[in-house]
Amino acid sequence: MGGRVRTILDTIGNTPLVRLQRLTQDAELYAKLEYFNPGGSVKDRIGLSLIEDAECSGRLQPGGTVIEPTAGNTGIGL
Repeated sequence: MGGRVRTILDTIGNTPLVRLQRLTQDAELYAKLEYFNPGGSVKDRIGLSLIEDAECSGRLQPGGTVIEPTAGNTGIGL
């Protein structure tokens, strides 16, 4: 994810991984830095995909309303 991005949406799906070198010598262990995601660790990718698909298919027009019947992370991501 290093460098500059055009919009915050360009960061979705590019969560950085950092190698944890001091924990083990027997395997390569990586930590995924979810806090770098625009929405924390909620479902950013699925939310973006749902919106883009609705726009491309014409189901979502500019100024339209999205209704997602969930109290889970997908709804928060939207």
